[in-house]
Amino acid sequence: MARIKYYYDTETCRYERVKVSKWDIFLNLLGFLSVSLILAVGIIIVYNSYFDSPKEAQLKKENKELQFYYDMMEKEVTNVQKVLSSLQERDDEVYRNIMGAEPIPSSIRAAGVGGAERYKNIIESELERENLILGMMQELDKVKKQMYIQTKSYDEILEMAENKEEMMASIPAIQPIPNKELKRLASGFGMRMHPILKVVRPHEGCDFSAPRGTPIYATGDGEIVRVQSTFGGFGKLVVIDHGYGFITKYAHMSSFNVKRGDKVKRGDCIGFVGTTGTSTAPHLHYEIHKDNKPINPVHYFYQDVSDEEYEKLLELSSRENQSLG
Repeated sequence: MARIKYYYDTETCRYERVKVSKWDIFLNLLGFLSVSLILAVGIIIVYNSYFDSPKEAQLKKENKELQFYYDMMEKEVTNVQKVLSSLQERDDEVYRNIMGAEPIPSSIRAAGVGGAERYKNIIESELERENLILGMMQELDKVKKQMYIQTKSYDEILEMAENKEEMMASIPAIQPIPNKELKRLASGFGMRMHPILKVVRPHEGCDFSAPRGTPIYATGDGEIVRVQSTFGGFGKLVVIDHGYGFITKYAHMSSFNVKRGDKVKRGDCIGFVGTTGTSTAPHLHYEIHKDNKPINPVHYFYQDVSDEEYEKLLELSSRENQSLG
C-alpha cells in the first residue's frame, strides 16, 4: 500500500495531504521501470558471463562429444592409411617385382576423388563444421579408392601366379630360424653401427639372435652353391641359388648340414646358429640378393607371418641399432 505524504501548511497551521498529479505518478513509475530494466539487464549479462544456459550447456556437451568421435575417426583413418601404405610398398617391392610386373604408378595410387560436385549436398546444407566434415569425407573416399586399386592389383598378381608354382616355391619366403614370438630379429636392413669397427656402414641383411645350435632353414627351394669357413667376415657361410635372380646367404653358423651341390627345399635344415667370423654373439646373419643387389629380407617374410606380425617385423627392422656381426 502506497504511503500517504503530508506537508505542514503555515497559514492554516495544519498538516495537509500532498496531492500527487498523474504526471508525477507517471514519471515515478517510468523511473522505477527504467531502474528495474537496467538492473535486470545487468543481472542477465553477469549471469551469462559466468553460467551457461541449459541449451548452451547441452550444445557444448554435444560439440565436445562430436569432437571426441571426430578425433577418434581421424586416428582410425590415419592408421588405415599407414597399413595401406605398407601393403602398397610390399605390393610394388615384392609381389610385382617377383612376377616381373611394373609397379603401379604413384599418380594412379594417389586416387583422386573428383571435385566439389561430389560433395554438393554437404556444401548446400551450409553446415556449421562444413570444413571438418568435407575433409573427413574426402579422406575416406581417397582411402576407399586406394583400397580398391590395391585389391585389383592383388587380383592381377594372383592371375600371374597361377602357373608359377615352381617359381613361387623357389622364392625365399619364410624366416630362416624359428621366430614365432617375433623376438629374434635383432638388427635390420640399412645403415647400422658395426659391432667391431664402431662405424656406421650398410647392413645388407637381418640379424636373428638365437642360442648356439638353433636350426637354420632354407627359405626357398634351390641349390647349395657355396659352403665355406673363414676366421673373419661371415665365418661359416652357406649360399643358396634359388634361380629367378634370387640368392640367399646364411652367415656365422656353428656347423653345416649340407654340402655344395645339394638340392634343398624350403624348410630344410642347412646348418646351425653359431658365432663364427666377426660376430659378437650367437646369431644368424641372413641376406637376400635379387639380380645381384641386396634387398630387405623382411619384405619376403610373407608366408609364415600374418599382416599384423609383418607390421611388427617391419617396425623392428627399421630401428637404427648396432648389428651383431
